[in-house]
Amino acid sequence: MTSWSRLAFLLVAAACLSGQREPILVPEVSQSRIEVRQGFTGANLLLYGAIVDPRGPGTNTEYDIVVVLKGPTEPIRLREKERIAGIWMNAGASDFRSAPSFFAVASSSPIEEIVDPRTAAIYELGTEFIQLSPSGVIDPEVQARFARGLVDMRQRLGLYKQDSEGVRIKEQVLYQARIGLPSNVTTGPYTAETFAIADGRVLASATAEIEVVKVGLEGQVVAASERWSFFYGALAILLSLSMGWLAGRFFARL
Repeated sequence: MTSWSRLAFLLVAAACLSGQREPILVPEVSQSRIEVRQGFTGANLLLYGAIVDPRGPGTNTEYDIVVVLKGPTEPIRLREKERIAGIWMNAGASDFRSAPSFFAVASSSPIEEIVDPRTAAIYELGTEFIQLSPSGVIDPEVQARFARGLVDMRQRLGLYKQDSEGVRIKEQVLYQARIGLPSNVTTGPYTAETFAIADGRVLASATAEIEVVKVGLEGQVVAASERWSFFYGALAILLSLSMGWLAGRFFARL
């Protein structure tokens, strides 16, 4: 069954629901599996679907759509450098337990025009509302500075992004958004959360899953490192020692 066939089937099923008063989101993605091969230059994801209002046409409800695409979370330590006596040195650090490796938001209108900051923070509707889960005890102002630094750094790498005109809605029923994945994305499970919003309230949400995997020689190396981690580590150490010994012998003869 194709993506459009599944979407049509779900639309019919949703329309048959009785007693439902809130809208229903039926999301789909153009690729549920993205393969990262040698020379991978990125991917362009199409996230689309429909808003089903059980009350039928003529309700005059104006919906906004926000799509949040998140990659696997990972712990990270962020260091801050300071110029001391003319030398740049590490002056401070902050740890985050679960920073998303990729985070993108596409919306039909600017977030500040759709919801209030409290609602945006609850649903992470924007790069300034990413829940980074800091670890340890740290002054809130310092923590906020490190969080802004992390977001800024990953925005420059193309890993965090926000597009206030990234979602197109047709006749308040069909929607679509395009989000680009850069070549330096982390592999693993990704989630695309779609929110239907009206009058400042999130009325419906739905989640689609995407898998980013390495294939080919790189994928085999990753699989081997996970399956036989001890032997993989021992082989890596042996290769490093061998290369060091060969380099030493080569330069000794010069």
